[in-house]
Amino acid sequence: MNAPAAVNALAIAEIADSDVDAVIALWQRCGLTRPWNDPASDIALARRDANATILVGRADGAVVATAMVGHDGHRGWVYYVAVDPERQKQGLGRAIMGAAEQWLRAAGLPKLQLLVRRENAKAGAFYRSIGYEEADTIVFAKWIDGRAKP
Repeated sequence: MNAPAAVNALAIAEIADSDVDAVIALWQRCGLTRPWNDPASDIALARRDANATILVGRADGAVVATAMVGHDGHRGWVYYVAVDPERQKQGLGRAIMGAAEQWLRAAGLPKLQLLVRRENAKAGAFYRSIGYEEADTIVFAKWIDGRAKP
């Protein structure tokens, strides 16, 4: 998905080098960053192979929406879904998620999954509103790079 697509007055394309600072600033405004996840490293990781990318939505020349999207060959995953707080409730979240779904469809993936922190009821309500259902799974995690649990 290299060519921008206009969706709900949102031009969506894959991230460019010049977008990185604006994307990180958006993630910070939206409360998506955590001390144990370096957003610049997450961006670099997503950009280094063909199974992942970061979709950036622009309106009026500004980065106003993002979705990090990728797959493991079996399931698609989406992270860092963000819409500028000043532009929420305008259909931009629906548009960026639609672009993420399309990116995964084009890669031949039948299913998309995402994680929402339990305390983020607003995000849960958004995903339910666009057709996502809570899965009956438990997520197990282990830091394998030597750091302690945050």
